[in-house]
Amino acid sequence: MPLLPVPPTVSSTHRLALDPIATPERLLLGPGPSNAHPTVLQALARMPIGHLDPLYIELMGEVQELLRYAWQTDNRLTIPMSGTGSAAMEATLANTIEPGDKVLVAVMGYFGQRLVDMAGRYRADVVTIERPWGEAFDLAELEAALITHKPAILAMVHAETSTGVCQPMDGIGDLCRRHDCLLLLDTVTSLGAVPLYIDAWKVDLAYSCSQKGLSCPPGLGPFTMGPRAEAKLAARSGKVPNWYLDVSLLNKYWGSDRVYHHTAPVNMNFGMREALRLLAEEGLEAAWARHRSNAERLWAGLERLGLELHVSEPLRLPTLTTVRIPEGVDGKAFSRHLLDRFGIEVGGGLGDLAGKVWRIGLMGYNSTPENVDRLLDLFASELPAFQSSPAAVPAAIA
Repeated sequence: MPLLPVPPTVSSTHRLALDPIATPERLLLGPGPSNAHPTVLQALARMPIGHLDPLYIELMGEVQELLRYAWQTDNRLTIPMSGTGSAAMEATLANTIEPGDKVLVAVMGYFGQRLVDMAGRYRADVVTIERPWGEAFDLAELEAALITHKPAILAMVHAETSTGVCQPMDGIGDLCRRHDCLLLLDTVTSLGAVPLYIDAWKVDLAYSCSQKGLSCPPGLGPFTMGPRAEAKLAARSGKVPNWYLDVSLLNKYWGSDRVYHHTAPVNMNFGMREALRLLAEEGLEAAWARHRSNAERLWAGLERLGLELHVSEPLRLPTLTTVRIPEGVDGKAFSRHLLDRFGIEVGGGLGDLAGKVWRIGLMGYNSTPENVDRLLDLFASELPAFQSSPAAVPAAIA
């Protein structure tokens, strides 16, 4: 009888000896993620339970109701996608686009461009209208584009994270109904922090993330689909080309049947429920007012320091402020200094604004007057050392 082969000896050189991970203290005042609320972190640390456990199924229903509240919608299909905000973004397109559908994307920044890329991958006939990075669209130009292109979907960003612009939404949903197209809205940097009315604005599809205004770590992508979008999904001639994000399948898990679809991230939904519960406890209007008040405190302080804000005040996003980097300042070096010396993260520019702005986030748990004042003090004390010449020093700092 042949002997079983002797397993090879594990070489000591192949063994890994790593210390437990050490996470430094960070105050995340960039474009996201923001710091998670401490009780959300406690919820994440709970012992997992099964994704078909009766207690978890009850929790799923609570998460859906709380998301409806946060979005101000009665949409039946309102769920947290098991993935980051980009997964929810893709889900809105994957479920509604069929090859050849005309999709009009209103691009006013980096994330409008991402919608263009994703829609094209689902073989849509994509057309765009564009505004400079720092501006928003008006009703006249949107209606002209709808008349010209006759799209099945108008996709746009409510809170453009790359520019700090909040797109005014009054009347856009009515335009889409009049011209028989769906309205798809990116609410990644607005949900839970900026006034948002999915039903009143007649938005047909929207998506967001867990890690900004909701004060939860990244990992879930809130998604909502209204009746008109549901009808388009039901009328498809073929299957949704993305199995994981197919809402017709996910609906069997998140709907009344609770039929297994995938192993859901149970602990992330523990955290999401707690984050949404805290939002409901504070109240939407109070949360919106808090974000606005702290943003205005930041704007006033930056201007007192002689710094220039990139977006005109009526269009400024309370959760994300773009401030122009003064001439002669290495913006990336200053951001790194704040991170290394003080543990504070601020973001740099993307795309057309790369190297031109800092992006300062005040989102969810991080939107406090204390955080605003701390950052302003550091800009006042630390920025002068990064000037290349006295002439470049803002008057209020020099």
